[in-house]
Amino acid sequence: MDLQAATKVMREKVGSDCGLGTTLKFDCGSEGVVYVDGAATPNTVSNEDKEAACTIALSLDSLSRLLLNELEPTTAFMMGKLKVSGDMGVALKLQRLL
Repeated sequence: MDLQAATKVMREKVGSDCGLGTTLKFDCGSEGVVYVDGAATPNTVSNEDKEAACTIALSLDSLSRLLLNELEPTTAFMMGKLKVSGDMGVALKLQRLL
């Protein structure tokens, strides 16, 4: 799955109100970012590299596997496949979002 496909799937999962209530960025390094603005009404998903309350650094492959429900967020964190910076409370809401 490329970044545009991941963004599209994320947009479908987020919908108009995912209940996140804040901002979240998935940083895939040189592949780009997926930015979720869960504070906006309606919620938006883009590839803008903006500041977020929580940033999750991971590979595009790991993001794809999360979006396809092939990888659990908690398992990915424990295995070191993703790193969280910022508000850990936002990261804990990830399971519900995905």
